[in-house]
Amino acid sequence: MINGRDPVLAFRSKSVGLIGFEQVTASHFVAPADTFATAALDDGYGNRIPCYEVHTIGAISDRFRTETGFLFQAQHTLSAAPELDTIVIAGGSGVLRADVTDKISTWILNRINDTRRIGAVGTGVKALAATGLLNGREITTHWRFARELARQFPRLKIDHRKSFVRDGPYYTTTGLSGGVNLSLAMIQEDYGPYVAQSVEQELALRLTKEDQDELPPEGDSSENHPIDRFSELVAWVMRNLDADLSVEVLARRACMCPSHFSKVFKSILGEPPRDFVQNLRLNEARRRLAKRQKTLRTVSESVGFRTSLSFQEAFERKFGARPSAYLQHQKPLKLIMPNGSH
Repeated sequence: MINGRDPVLAFRSKSVGLIGFEQVTASHFVAPADTFATAALDDGYGNRIPCYEVHTIGAISDRFRTETGFLFQAQHTLSAAPELDTIVIAGGSGVLRADVTDKISTWILNRINDTRRIGAVGTGVKALAATGLLNGREITTHWRFARELARQFPRLKIDHRKSFVRDGPYYTTTGLSGGVNLSLAMIQEDYGPYVAQSVEQELALRLTKEDQDELPPEGDSSENHPIDRFSELVAWVMRNLDADLSVEVLARRACMCPSHFSKVFKSILGEPPRDFVQNLRLNEARRRLAKRQKTLRTVSESVGFRTSLSFQEAFERKFGARPSAYLQHQKPLKLIMPNGSH
């Protein structure tokens, strides 16, 4: 079991590899790095837990220049790159070279079984298309490159009018903010809208207020509105009673470490999250049992109980009657709210 007191164990950073090369577009490489590096969780004690461990990777060499002449020193080359959860291929004129495309595409095919998802910014999609993994899938790229890409890879479904496309585990994006948009989409998928919005707000502050003497304090994010955050969380729980609703899962969705989440949750909703979820499940089960043509097994599974025995025992402890008896006689039971009121 994850130790809720240890944020490092509760939230293991996901590893992201950003691939660059000679003549890479600087913003396509730097913007995703900054975006992923900005994503962090609150541990409840004023500290931030990084959501991602960012790895910069050179396709041919660990040293390469951007299209505008900046010299980058990457942490790794492809041959020495660590295991990665996510791979993002930057765009730029350099990726159109056959040797760069072949090197990246071959490396991706060797990594595909150990990688959860792959993204490409702008022309970076060429290296991903060369793997064949995008055949029959929808993608986007820069409109000036779309026709040539379609000629080289006729099995792609290209729509350059879209700024962002996700098709399965593959993400493509284009435009000036393409790298940021791709990264934000992945962050929201991993950690929910609050973390993504927080990152977006912080990036916007850097861009628009960096020259001002004073910046809003770090606590001005959605963390100042825990009631709103927990209201949305409860609504989500009620729609997903059959899902994994452990403290760790709920804490991650609320962008907190488990120990801090449990304290805040109880202070707002009056009981620990496990008890609250259990009450929601049992009250919803009682409601569903009132409908005809239902069985104990289908009802218990639909509200998240993995075995009929655990469901029956919890139901009897709460309502003082076996669910089978209630199902058989349609005997009304008094509704007990999660906070214990009638």
